[in-house]
Amino acid sequence: MTDYGREIEFAYFLSPDADDPAGVVETARLADRLGYELLGVQDHPYQRRHLDSPTLAGFILAETERIRVFHAVANLPLRPPAVLAKAAATLDLLSGGRFELGLGGGGFLDAAHAMGAPELTPGQSIDALEEAIPILRASWDGTRSLRADGNHYRLSGAHPGPSPAHQIGIWLGAAKPRALALTGRLADGWVAPLMNYVPPAEAAEGQALIDAAARDAGRDPREIRRIYNMPGGFEAQAPAPASDSDEAIVGPPEHWVEVLTHLALDIGFDTFMLATPPDPDFLTRFSEEVAPLVRDRVAAARAKGATTA
Repeated sequence: MTDYGREIEFAYFLSPDADDPAGVVETARLADRLGYELLGVQDHPYQRRHLDSPTLAGFILAETERIRVFHAVANLPLRPPAVLAKAAATLDLLSGGRFELGLGGGGFLDAAHAMGAPELTPGQSIDALEEAIPILRASWDGTRSLRADGNHYRLSGAHPGPSPAHQIGIWLGAAKPRALALTGRLADGWVAPLMNYVPPAEAAEGQALIDAAARDAGRDPREIRRIYNMPGGFEAQAPAPASDSDEAIVGPPEHWVEVLTHLALDIGFDTFMLATPPDPDFLTRFSEEVAPLVRDRVAAARAKGATTA
């Protein structure tokens, strides 16, 4: 069992559909009203059918009251870290501390390059990601003059600011060993890929890589948030028994409760992000029939002494 003991939260994975901007914002408002803690906004600047994610995030934060918003995940090749830091701090200040930063090296490097990003190999994108994290943190900590002499980012006396309203978390989208190790060494959270790309058994292997890197860096793995991105839906009939090779969660609410409780207590996820169509009935039913029971069952298991990492 791998339970890090962190508070359980629920999120929705929002597609910034340019064909239905009003519907996108209404889904965000609904998630806020229903009590979801987080909203992950996809960031694919090269996708012509998508709205611009940072602009959308700002609009959503203005239209909601309590839900926290993050990019799932921000495309670093097209958003240089010093500029991204200023945008993130601005969103955080204007929203009263409701912005977090999901960040990735860029999964579609050719598409980003076609839009003007530097031409990078996958390995170089991870190098750039590692250079970016200290620039982001220094930009938020009140540093008056910022210098960096990396292979990808060079700053010569930049004047960062403003400082954000709270300590913004840097949550990395990572799938391969180098990125997972970087998450363990430097990041505040892991945004795992969609369950159909990384099923639970593979996600458990990713957790182990993150933990090992965290411990090697002198960090406590329990400090790192773990977010799982899950497709699926409700079906009335009883599903086949859940398996750690499953690529989606499909079944009645009780099945969802069982699977998410397992993913929390045995695989170590603390934040569950729904990658489902923006169906108001599904989102409402999940918030009423699944989320509270998962919290209750995880709390009960922990009270009985469930093993923690």
